[in-house]
Amino acid sequence: MNILDDLNRIQSLDKDDMYKAISGFPEEIKDALSICEKFEFDAEAYRNVNHIILCGMGGSAIGGDLARALLINELDITFDTCRDYNLPRYADKTTLVIGSSYSGNTEETLSAFQQAIDRNCKLFAITTGGSLSKLAEEHNVPTIKPRPGFQPRAALSYSFTLLMHFLFETGYSTYDNSSIMQMAKFLKKRLMNFTIDNKVVDNLTKQLAERLLGRLPIIYSGPSLTAPAALRFKGQICENAKCLAFTNQFPEFNHNELVGWELVDEFHDKLFVVVLRDSDDGERVSLRMDIVESLIAQKEVDIVEIESVGDNKLERLFSLIQVADFTSFYLAILNNVDPTPVKPIEALKRELRT
Repeated sequence: MNILDDLNRIQSLDKDDMYKAISGFPEEIKDALSICEKFEFDAEAYRNVNHIILCGMGGSAIGGDLARALLINELDITFDTCRDYNLPRYADKTTLVIGSSYSGNTEETLSAFQQAIDRNCKLFAITTGGSLSKLAEEHNVPTIKPRPGFQPRAALSYSFTLLMHFLFETGYSTYDNSSIMQMAKFLKKRLMNFTIDNKVVDNLTKQLAERLLGRLPIIYSGPSLTAPAALRFKGQICENAKCLAFTNQFPEFNHNELVGWELVDEFHDKLFVVVLRDSDDGERVSLRMDIVESLIAQKEVDIVEIESVGDNKLERLFSLIQVADFTSFYLAILNNVDPTPVKPIEALKRELRT
C-alpha cells in the first residue's frame, strides 16, 4: 500500500492531528462566522482613515495578505502588512492598526502595536489572549478572539474570517459574512478530492507531494491574487513538511532571478517549479508565464501549473490555499515527520529569551 493511502501510518506520524485542522477548514470558517455574529463593537469609530496596517507574523499575518489581495482594487487607501518590530513612519492618528497574533505573545507584533498606541492610531486586535489581549484591554481596544487550540498557521480560517468581518462592518470590504460562508461551502464540496480516503491515483495533492519529495520547491505566482497563495504554499511546506521552499512573482523575477536559471544543469533534478495561475493574471503576465515555463522545461526541470478555480476571487484564492495545505501535509508524511511541531522556531524563541 502507498504510504499516502495508509491511514494507520499517517495517524502514527500526525500525532497532533494537523490533518484535522486542514480538512476541517470549511467547518472552522463557519465556526469563525458564529464568533463574528456574537461580536459587538463601534464600527463608526473606524471610519475615515487614510491607511490600514495589519501587524502580524507568520500564520497570523497571512490573513492580512489575503485580505489585501482581495481588496487592493476596491480600496482608495493603502493597506499594508507590517512584519516588523516597527511601524512605518507614516502611521499616525489617521491610520487603522490591526494587531494580529494568535498566541498574543509575538514580540514583533507587540512592539509595533505599542507604537500604534503611542501614536494614537485607531486600534483593533485579533488574538486568543496573551500579552496582546492584556495590552488591548488596558487601552480599551476592541478585541475579537479566535477559537484557541490551533497552531497559528492552522488557524487561518479564524484569523482571515474575523479580519474580513471587521473590514466589512467598518466599510472597507464588500465581502460580507454570506460571501465567506459561500466560500466555505465551495471548499467543502472540493474536500473529497484531497482527503486521505481519496487514493493517490485520484488525488492531486498526494500526487504533487510525491513529485515534490526530495526536491527544492520554487513557487511562482502572479503579482496580485495568487501572490499570497504562493507565500502560504511556501510557508506550509517549510513548517509542515520541514523542508525549504522559495517563492517569487511574475513579472518581477523576470528582471533578475530568471538569469539564475542559466546554470542549473548539474542539479536540475533537485528542483521543482510550481506555477500558480489565475484568470485575472492579465494577458502580458500570462504570456510571460508561458515563455518562462518553456525556458525552464528546456533545463529539464520538473514543472507543474495549478490553476485557481471558482466563481469569484474569494473562491479562486482559497482553491489554491486548499491545494497548498493538503500538499504540504502529505509531503510531511512522505518525509516521515510529524507536521505539527516547529522545533527550530521554538529553539529560536528560547534563545531570544536568554
